[in-house]
Amino acid sequence: MNINKKKVHDFWNKLSCGEELYLSDESKTGYQNQSNSRYKLEGDLIFPFAEFNKYKDKKVLEIGVGLGSDHQKFSESGADLFGIDLTEKAINHTSKRLSLYNLKSNLSVGDAECLKFKEEVFDLVYSWGVLHHSPDTPKAISEVYRVLKKGGVAKIMIYHKWSVVGYMLWVRYALLKLKPFQTLEEIYSNFLESEGTKAYSKNQAKELFSNFSSIEIKTPLTHGDLLESDVGQRHKGLFLRIAKNVFPRWLVRLVMPNSGLFMLIKLKK
Repeated sequence: MNINKKKVHDFWNKLSCGEELYLSDESKTGYQNQSNSRYKLEGDLIFPFAEFNKYKDKKVLEIGVGLGSDHQKFSESGADLFGIDLTEKAINHTSKRLSLYNLKSNLSVGDAECLKFKEEVFDLVYSWGVLHHSPDTPKAISEVYRVLKKGGVAKIMIYHKWSVVGYMLWVRYALLKLKPFQTLEEIYSNFLESEGTKAYSKNQAKELFSNFSSIEIKTPLTHGDLLESDVGQRHKGLFLRIAKNVFPRWLVRLVMPNSGLFMLIKLKK
């Protein structure tokens, strides 16, 4: 698949993830409200995964800082912090956020496929919902491995192919449009977020991260899988409003507890 990196950049530079839904203004209160909204929805997944407070004085790199809520948590914990994002908007948001809180990080626009760091620099590389947007995800993962210290840890969330979100998108954009032979790969690429968005099975993820000495994968259900929240900037309308009202959440929790969109991957070099 030939993914245009400029289109990916332009999509996320127009609106950083969550900006339209949760950021009212670029004030301290605005950023705090955005964090509150984010962690109300995803905090039960993010906090035990990221373990922000474990990295005081450790070298930490976040790939894809977005609006900067997780980056702020790492900075507050006392990490020796670095952050990159493909978009200028995300770096501007995160710089402004940290400045409002008198926090520090080494922030720069950067490409996950070509990190401008030496080998074996970081104790932790963290990335939440970013690397599946990269045109060359395997190259980005090889860069994560390269810049990690031996014994270092990577914590990466990428999208899970066999998710409730994926099935719902397939019903909407394939089955109901009388195109039942469209694959989930095509659905994620064309309809989830930026052009070329990818999602992986657990076996595919194990192959992607095969250079690491250990891998732990979890795919819990999320607010998106259960239609418990607003969704991304591409998904609105009558179909979604009806679906939220009739969605059998109890049944999904019972039958598909490990079919979440978020694949939480902990790795050790």
